[in-house]
Amino acid sequence: MPIQPTYPGVYIEEVPSGVRTITGVATSITAFIGTAPKGPVNVPTVINNFGDYERLFGGLSASSTMSFAVRDFYGNGGSQAIIVRIVGAGAIAADLTLGGPGGDLILEAASPGTWGNNLRVKVDHDTRDNTLTDLFNLTVEEAVTTGGETRVVSTETFRNVSSSAADARFLPNVLLGGSNLIRVRKVGSNWSIGNQRPAVTLSSLPSSLPPGPAFIRFNQNGVDGGVPGVNDYVGSDNLKTGMFALDNADLFNILCIPPPAREGDTPADVYAAAGTYCAQKRAMLIVDPPASWGANRDTAVPNALAGLSAGLGPTGPAARNAAVYFPRVIQSDPLRDQQLDVFVPCGVVAGIYARTDAQRGVWKAPAGLDAALNGVKGLQIKLTDAENGQLNQVGINCLRQFPVNGRVVWGARTLRGADSLGDEYKYVPVRRTALFIEESLFRGTQWVVFEPNDEPLWAQIRLNVGAFMQGLFRQGAFQGTTPRDAYLVKCDKETTTQNDINAGIVNIVVGFAPLKPAEFVIIKIQQLAGQIEV
Repeated sequence: MPIQPTYPGVYIEEVPSGVRTITGVATSITAFIGTAPKGPVNVPTVINNFGDYERLFGGLSASSTMSFAVRDFYGNGGSQAIIVRIVGAGAIAADLTLGGPGGDLILEAASPGTWGNNLRVKVDHDTRDNTLTDLFNLTVEEAVTTGGETRVVSTETFRNVSSSAADARFLPNVLLGGSNLIRVRKVGSNWSIGNQRPAVTLSSLPSSLPPGPAFIRFNQNGVDGGVPGVNDYVGSDNLKTGMFALDNADLFNILCIPPPAREGDTPADVYAAAGTYCAQKRAMLIVDPPASWGANRDTAVPNALAGLSAGLGPTGPAARNAAVYFPRVIQSDPLRDQQLDVFVPCGVVAGIYARTDAQRGVWKAPAGLDAALNGVKGLQIKLTDAENGQLNQVGINCLRQFPVNGRVVWGARTLRGADSLGDEYKYVPVRRTALFIEESLFRGTQWVVFEPNDEPLWAQIRLNVGAFMQGLFRQGAFQGTTPRDAYLVKCDKETTTQNDINAGIVNIVVGFAPLKPAEFVIIKIQQLAGQIEV
């Protein structure tokens, strides 16, 4: 604040520089929506490696295509993912009833599914104060029995928990905040989360339970549920379920929706809704090719062309935020003695997006000889150059296999990439660069709101946005040899008129010259005739 001089002397005043650094957002946080053996339902859960996925969602599962897609994502260079588990109709969480003098305590698995049938609990009273009858210790184990042997997958111990709602260690609250395995579903007449009710003691368990500190297995009533439908994938905007659960996540850049079964397809209606959602969230949607496209080698290309014409889901401007990759990939399945099977490519491609971003930047096309498909044993269909040409010109990105270089991504077009459309966002890297700039500026200019709308503010905007664009230019994100050729930032009385000022609006114009991939390399060879003296 300005200094009010009162005495003769020297005063020091710090003057703001007006510099507010705009930081570029992440570009390859990938969201996956699908089924899993276990884990929270309709809750966006951030993971940083496949070990996190195994711990929270049960790892690879023959019934979960999402589990293999997440594995492929990390195997190809992915770093951070957001998992949204969905379940079909009829999914039930396993439970266990513990009786006590104050009523029954019903524990349930933290999420629905047959995985909860493997839970078991143990209660003991070796607490900090043995005179308090409402204190006890609770141990929970997930113990899987195969071939007559029991293997403990995970264990949780909660010491000095209380059956009294007045206690800070009230059991339902402790489990809600600290357990990945169980919750309190229903309690007896004296139990109620958040209400101050008379204490209930578990010091006397029913005589039918094993005496002493023995484990008690959950009831075998957990159910995985049916095959998820369109409504399960899309979910509800009001309830934040399905894809709308991602509203509760801070940021995601790529969305993958693997099909409910390996030989199945993600419904076109799901992709249509996802395309619109990604356009709103400034994210890219990776579309998996339908299984029918590659079912027959002889008709693969006609099927793909006909299938694209029939519609994969995203249409119109929303298709700029989507890209399809064909064919599906062949990988070994560790759950089936390493036998080869066909899988959707979305996880592999998302990992290549992340790897390319880290190595070169979001403006580099995630395709080419460096875009190798790690962990892929083969391709469902081996395409020729002529077939690749047919598919490329309509916006279908091909996965190819070349001698020496192996299997690579060989296409970088959005679903608006057909030559006949002439869309300005024909290429994936151009669209992703625009989305990156939009999201970064959206987050980096929040400070502008409610500032005095006049030339000093406009100058600050030009300074900060210009510094951000200059940083990208120096990294090689734009065309041109000078900043004038590469980008522009305009915010002055020409962009913001007095009428705009009266309406509380400040207009910022940001332009950039994107780098477009060299899709076609043409080499002209000419034979030089010998020198002829005249």
